[in-house]
Amino acid sequence: MFEQLAEQDFVSLLATATVRTVGRGADLFMQGDQADQFFVVLEGWVKLYRVNRDGAEAVVRMVSRGESFAEAAMFSGARFPVSAQAVTDLRVLSITSRAFARCVQSDIRTAFAMLGSLSMRLRMLVQQVEQLQVQSAPQRVGSFLLKLCPPGEGNASFKLPLEKSLVAKRLNIQPETFSRALAKLRPVGVEVHGSVVSIESINTLRKFCREDEVIAGD
Repeated sequence: MFEQLAEQDFVSLLATATVRTVGRGADLFMQGDQADQFFVVLEGWVKLYRVNRDGAEAVVRMVSRGESFAEAAMFSGARFPVSAQAVTDLRVLSITSRAFARCVQSDIRTAFAMLGSLSMRLRMLVQQVEQLQVQSAPQRVGSFLLKLCPPGEGNASFKLPLEKSLVAKRLNIQPETFSRALAKLRPVGVEVHGSVVSIESINTLRKFCREDEVIAGD
């Protein structure tokens, strides 16, 4: 988000920011609230979701550490099109539209930096859509697990940061399909016991998740 900002502008913007600690299950904002700020996750996970007229919930996005959200709604001066809920204990940085506007007025480079950030976000969303269209359910689950792995090609063991039902919603699959997908990952060295995931070889799982890319490239 801020990597293209000049250091002086970055410091100036952060001076206006507020760090909030939010408990699991609490809402940061609700669908329809005035979009007067945006957020950066420092620790934890946030669920962005919509509720339709029938009361059914649709998860739009899961946001984790280092990611930002609600910029587009704030820039448009509209209302939040989704609700945001902490699905784990959360620390989040919030910056108001007024503070950001002052930063833009003092240096136009701030606006270009933010445009670059939003362009990157759009490319990421396009890639996610393509991934959902091309990858099988086990590959989607495998790709999600890879994002939780440390750098390298060896083994890994970690605890799922989210309930399995939320991971399934994030990947646009049913909970029972998610369970079957985990079972199909066992032959490539993935074991799941409760919420603890063990991966025998990160590189092997990475190759499995890219099989369709190789086929498409051929």
